[in-house]
Amino acid sequence: MRKLESSLINMVLVLTGVAIIMSIVLASVNHITSEPIALQQQKALADGIKAVMQADDICVSRTDTVQQTDDSGKPQLFLVYQNELGAAVESTTNGFGGKLRVLVGFNNQGKILGYTILEHAETPGLGAKVTEWFQSGQKSSIIGLSPAKPLTVSKDGGTIDAITASTITSRAFLLAVNNAYRAYKTMSIDEETAATPQTKDKKE
Repeated sequence: MRKLESSLINMVLVLTGVAIIMSIVLASVNHITSEPIALQQQKALADGIKAVMQADDICVSRTDTVQQTDDSGKPQLFLVYQNELGAAVESTTNGFGGKLRVLVGFNNQGKILGYTILEHAETPGLGAKVTEWFQSGQKSSIIGLSPAKPLTVSKDGGTIDAITASTITSRAFLLAVNNAYRAYKTMSIDEETAATPQTKDKKE
């Protein structure tokens, strides 16, 4: 009986020791890799902003966070990267396969300069075509358009042809673009309001 107790204690000690060692190893690996991963993400974002703003040399003057509700009334956060040409706005919706994260560039008149997909889980060969389907030169290009009137697919009465066999992805993408535009206009209105001197009515 003592021998059995001794074996159980030893086993617990060994397993505890292994767990502690593995935790230290994982923490060390995470510490080593976290900085390169963060730098890679920053580079990817910087390259994305250049791509959607159609400029190789561009400087983000300010990054703002805008909160607004989506069509279901759920609050969403949008990142707005202000620059001299307009702004790049990061917008996220749910596509057919999961999260669809889009970066859209708008000029100072609110027209779309470009877009890039930062993250998606759409079906290869179908919904994944969203990366190219709406780009400049394509039949369903949204480049140069203004979402002042929300962009919708033709099946919903709009003018944009959906990706073949991927209407859900197309709707999700256009919703992300429309939401990004609303966030951009919210920032523009706030800036104009702040820049306008507030005067009191004078009685004659």
